[in-house]
Amino acid sequence: MTIHESTPAQINGAVTAASRTAGDWAQSGAERRAALLRGLAEALHAQRETLVRIANEETSLPLPRLNGELDRTIFQLHGFADQVVAGRPYAVTEDAAVAGAPPQGRPHLARVQVPLGPVAMFSASNFPFAFSVLGGDTASALAAGCPVVVKAHPGHPALSRAVHELAQAVLARQDLPAGLIGMVEGAGIDVGVALVQHPEIAAVAFTGSYKGGHALWQLANARPRPIPFYGELGSINPVVMLPAALAGQATDKATALADSMAFSSGQACTSPGVIVLFDDADADAFETALRDALKGKAMHPMLTAGMKRNFDAGVARVVGTPGVETVLAGADAGGESAPPQPLVARTTAANFIAQHALQEEVFGPACVLVRVASADDVVAVLRAVGGSLTVTVWGAQQASSDAQAIVRAAQQIAGRVLFSGVPTGVAVAASQVHGGPWPSSTQPAATSVGYAAMDRFLRPVAMQDAPAWLMA
Repeated sequence: MTIHESTPAQINGAVTAASRTAGDWAQSGAERRAALLRGLAEALHAQRETLVRIANEETSLPLPRLNGELDRTIFQLHGFADQVVAGRPYAVTEDAAVAGAPPQGRPHLARVQVPLGPVAMFSASNFPFAFSVLGGDTASALAAGCPVVVKAHPGHPALSRAVHELAQAVLARQDLPAGLIGMVEGAGIDVGVALVQHPEIAAVAFTGSYKGGHALWQLANARPRPIPFYGELGSINPVVMLPAALAGQATDKATALADSMAFSSGQACTSPGVIVLFDDADADAFETALRDALKGKAMHPMLTAGMKRNFDAGVARVVGTPGVETVLAGADAGGESAPPQPLVARTTAANFIAQHALQEEVFGPACVLVRVASADDVVAVLRAVGGSLTVTVWGAQQASSDAQAIVRAAQQIAGRVLFSGVPTGVAVAASQVHGGPWPSSTQPAATSVGYAAMDRFLRPVAMQDAPAWLMA
């Protein structure tokens, strides 16, 4: 695996080229933008076999998983093209002129959306297609009228280059400038820092670790002119099981959550990391079933050696926390190249709330079972989490004061609240929200998945008494 380090001159060149295209692309029509998005989707489809093979070699992710992810990437490119054709980034809200002085009177006002300019997009390690070079951030930025400079992830450099070359070929065929989709590389922090600090970058989209995202967020805000930083920083995705959810269903629920935890060896930002259970016999049955289901799961190696080290350290942190009992923790043989061994730990609500170490994400197949005695305990546990991409509440189908309190607490800390199913698997749709309060993301009012993602890169401007030619 060869990782290139872009030089300061190369980084500046990529951003400068993007900046030169920004004005024309901001004024481009729906037909031109949609044609690019669809052309990129078609090129990915045409090179599926080659791209999936490279991704498999670099990431160890299984072929069915990668093919499914590529399907998702193609789908969202076409979906954003449809949104462009429907006029979403060109939407105008108008107020006709009313004679007289304010507040009764007003001039003619038209609220339009203006593309921000070049977007720095940081690829994620765990989704080498859907959150990488031509993933959702790139698709939504292009749809909004913004050029993109991609920071390739060092976990899949050959795939990143192959997809970028594919994109450059599509740009050339459509007579569009190469700078519209630029790319830089680097395994260290210097390339990312230079990209965020470049004065021509107008916004940043980031998916990755809390540590890296927090540092870049600080840099974006420390610029002479701060810029929006849309970061997804991680999440522990609590699953709350009300008694009605487990009655006679403990094994089925445990199987579903074991599958969710094992997906991609737990390397998903929506993997369930905390499971809240009312302390009773059904909870005992669920715990046993979850342990047994995870014992039989075959995990594949993690994406990078560093990710495996971080997982092992996280497991050690949880197991070593006072008041924690281990339900399942297999022997880790083979070191950094070995598949991760699932962890299931147990603690009380009071201990979870008191121990900050239990509230931190362990990226991989790990969860903490939190035993509670009341709905008040559940609310307190959710408040201790602070911010999460998802909260799942099972067993709240009937209205009650307890259910209302728990759902209200879930809404306060999560971008998506589920009442059935598992948190892994994020649909690309108009109503989707993939974000949440800090520390799950830096912008709780935004989403990085779904068609509202393009709103991140559009700024409203009120045009007062604008000439007709300008509004045509």
